[in-house]
Amino acid sequence: MLQKPKGTYDIYGDRALEQLYFKKLVEALMDKYNAKYFETPIFESSELFHRGVGETTDIVSKETYDFKDRGDRNLTLRPEGTAGIVRCFIENKLYAENLPLKAWYLGPMFRYERPQAGRYREFYQFGFEAFGSADPMMDAEVIGIACNLFKILGLKGVSVNINTLGDKESRENYRQALLDYFKPYLNDLCEDCQRRYEKNPLRILDCKVDGDKDIMKSAPKMTDYLNEDSKEHFEKVQEYLEAMGIDYKVNSNIVRGLDYYTHTVFEVVADIEGFGAQNVLAGGGRYDHLVENIGGPSVPGVGFAVGLERLFLALQAEKIDIREIVCPDVYIFSAADEQKSYVLSVANDLRMSGFNVEIDYNSRNFKSNFKQADKTNVKYIIIIGEEEVNSKILTVKNNETKEEYKVKLDELIEFLDEKLGEEDEN
Repeated sequence: MLQKPKGTYDIYGDRALEQLYFKKLVEALMDKYNAKYFETPIFESSELFHRGVGETTDIVSKETYDFKDRGDRNLTLRPEGTAGIVRCFIENKLYAENLPLKAWYLGPMFRYERPQAGRYREFYQFGFEAFGSADPMMDAEVIGIACNLFKILGLKGVSVNINTLGDKESRENYRQALLDYFKPYLNDLCEDCQRRYEKNPLRILDCKVDGDKDIMKSAPKMTDYLNEDSKEHFEKVQEYLEAMGIDYKVNSNIVRGLDYYTHTVFEVVADIEGFGAQNVLAGGGRYDHLVENIGGPSVPGVGFAVGLERLFLALQAEKIDIREIVCPDVYIFSAADEQKSYVLSVANDLRMSGFNVEIDYNSRNFKSNFKQADKTNVKYIIIIGEEEVNSKILTVKNNETKEEYKVKLDELIEFLDEKLGEEDEN
């Protein structure tokens, strides 16, 4: 029997619903930040990831799916989302538009790594990128977006770790300090780190083999090599995070797994019982030179990404059903088939007024309709019978409190606006 490839999984049933509900939730959140949805090809020129992600990263050196097409072109299945968004930004000259530009994406990525809980060879990422501002305020807002996402989802055991990699001058000073420090220990490092020593010694700090060795723990810290501009940038980021009420910790061990980061880097981690060691839910940072490195003008950027597989495991561990967070505002059903056209008319008016509406398409009886409303976690139920059609006074039921209201048809939108607004405030 034919089976799915190792490291992949099928999306159907409850998992498919979770993914659809997550996208709805993200769309609503992104609208609040005036971010625009982007889609880029699943495969790109291999050169894009070599120049963008970095040849010394594990992703490019070990984990990419590379192939030649029939035109002998070197192509790669995208291992992450940022490089493709940056290529799109450059190719379509979006830098000439009004900046900053905020972009978000949601789609499959591909890395050849050992499958384990929450880690697959085909996996889904939600990502956010902001181009056109070098202000540390943007760093803080991006971290805030990630935190707000998890807050909306109801995750309690999450925290933010931040670090700075400084600007070019600071990184060069730090690079030299690492070269001097690790030189006597070269033979004690793994083969990959010996290779990284020459190309990018900062990557040694991100080693999965030698990470717990004493030589790593005693290595120089980036914060000791920051120039005044880099120090000020990082201090401002912390000031803005505090202004937003975001709890964070400075963790000098965070360097992230991609070569393009400058200044701020961060991770959102989960401290959830039974969640396991792979506890990073989101990660990102600033990349002020990535656009230029890929062939565009000098435009600063900052962003982050969330792996959906790890996120859904965290939600499961916390017993959070995402379908209870993103649910219809209104469920409408009729007492008989004769009122179906009226149901459609009311539903259409509500949808055009911005409400999320579900209706009964299957001519269920009263008991089955109330069960269906419970399954969809709907907030209000509208029941339409012959009397409602004739009087134009509808029966509206709060599905949580079971309280019923008689509402005139021409006052329905105002009524729902008020009631749903009260619930949002609470």
